[in-house]
Amino acid sequence: MLPVKDENPSSITPVVTWFLLASCVLVFVWQISGDFDTIILDYGFIPERIANGEGYHTLITSIFLHGGLLHLFGNMLYLYIFGDNIEDMCGHLSFFVFYILSGILASLAFALTAWGSKVPAVGASGAISGVLGGYIVLFPKVRIRTAVTLGWFIRLINVPAYVMIGFWFAYQFLLALATVETGVAYWAHVGGFAAGAALVKVFARRKRYHPMYYLR
Repeated sequence: MLPVKDENPSSITPVVTWFLLASCVLVFVWQISGDFDTIILDYGFIPERIANGEGYHTLITSIFLHGGLLHLFGNMLYLYIFGDNIEDMCGHLSFFVFYILSGILASLAFALTAWGSKVPAVGASGAISGVLGGYIVLFPKVRIRTAVTLGWFIRLINVPAYVMIGFWFAYQFLLALATVETGVAYWAHVGGFAAGAALVKVFARRKRYHPMYYLR
């Protein structure tokens, strides 16, 4: 199941969401135009480094790095669809703090499962998982236009957010429990989602205005 759009218009201009999208794209351009592997080693999140009391800056820098074009595209698609509504409810600054904090907690959740790992983890997935966790709390019944694969065919259907995001989370959680090495930090996704779901109402202080009638 791949989301295409949501039927949930935003009442503000999501400048922080756009900033985060642009930042990830520009950082990726920097990665591919420079020494890709060195950048990931220097700014990616390495659990062993944190365990040794080093590299705390990578809790943030790793959120903006990506391992490839498809990795970047997938993350930015989810941020584009769901980020504006969380920003709408939180306000610009609070959403930025919520996003970064979700990413940090996602990395720490992953570190608990790979404390001695020397392999860097990169990507916005943990922070975006926090956005998804917040979205399912605030907008569980909003319809999501979703692409579903049926054999060789792709069909677009509308499903409630709790179905689409719930399916996504269940998939991440089951893979996190699996012992097969996939090269994906699924525990970061699980941790980010849990953090976002738990924290969103602390940051979401705004209420949307839905008038009973309009003056003309």
